[in-house]
This record gives sequence, C-alpha cells and structure tokens, in this order.
Amino acid sequence: AFDKTVAKDNSLAVGYFQRGFVHLQLEMYEDALSDYRMAFDHLRKNPFIDYKQLGLRHILYAWEVLYSTAAAQCRLQQWEEARVTLDKAVVWRPEGRTAILDLALEQVQNHLFLEPMHVPLGEFFRPRKKEVEQLDSKDFLGKPKVISSIIPNDEYIGFEPLRPQKQGFYEPSADALR
Repeated sequence: AFDKTVAKDNSLAVGYFQRGFVHLQLEMYEDALSDYRMAFDHLRKNPFIDYKQLGLRHILYAWEVLYSTAAAQCRLQQWEEARVTLDKAVVWRPEGRTAILDLALEQVQNHLFLEPMHVPLGEFFRPRKKEVEQLDSKDFLGKPKVISSIIPNDEYIGFEPLRPQKQGFYEPSADALR
C-alpha cells in the first residue's frame, strides 16, 4: 500500500517515512534507510509538515525523520554515520529540547540500537466530511439540447459568431416562410 501511495504522490514525505518504518520491522534495513532519506529530502528543508489539512492528524518533524534514519544506520552497524545523523537532528529539534536526542547519542556511543519514530498506531488519512461530499459527480453542464436552424441547407457546426458570412445565405426560403 505504501508503494502505491508513493508511486501516486512521490513528494509525500510521510509515505516514505511510514514505509521506512515498515521496512525496519521487516528487517529490510537498506530500504528503510533509503526511505528515511527520501522522506527527509521531501521535507524540502522545512522543519516539519503538518498533514492535518490532508486528513492525517500528524505532524512530521525533520528531527524525527533524522532520528529514524539513525535507527536504520544502527541496524546496519553504521555507528559513526548514526552519530553524525543525530548531531544533525539536534540542529533540527525545535526550541533546543534535545533530551531524547542526547539519550540517543549515548545509546549510539554504546552501540545500542535505537527504536525508530513512527506515526502513532491507529492514525489514518481521514479526509474531512466536506471534502468527501464533493467527490460525488455533479452535472455542471446540464442535459444536452438539440437546436435546429431555420436556415435551409445549414450544415455549419460551431459557434454562430464564427460562421463564414455568405451573401443571401441567411434569408429564409419562401417554403420556410409559409
């Protein structure tokens, strides 16, 4: 499902983030690392993306993506890269609240695995009712109407102002007047 999601919207950072978490659970560490890097790239240097507007009650923070990237690097025994990634996460952490990252740095120095961040279980994309109601098809044009011309031998198809002008063509015949 996540493969289909990111195929339809390859800029959906949270899709890569969630797929990375699933890859970690399936012990597909290289794929998880790749997904976390894609998620961070798709944040486009923003400190977070709020997905509430799309119907997911979650805010994806850059530092969480970097923390999870470090978790994947730990599984791959890339301890030095994980430390560098966590140092980068400290910069992205808002308001200097870095206690969780300080603890993570300590764990990496002791070569202990980190548990990755993820979207809270049970959170799904649920579009607002107003948006779903608008998905019903509406007939904005109405039913088609056939309009015939009173001009004999009229074979023109198109809009009236674009009709080629011919002398005497628009005068109804004697038969039409009767």
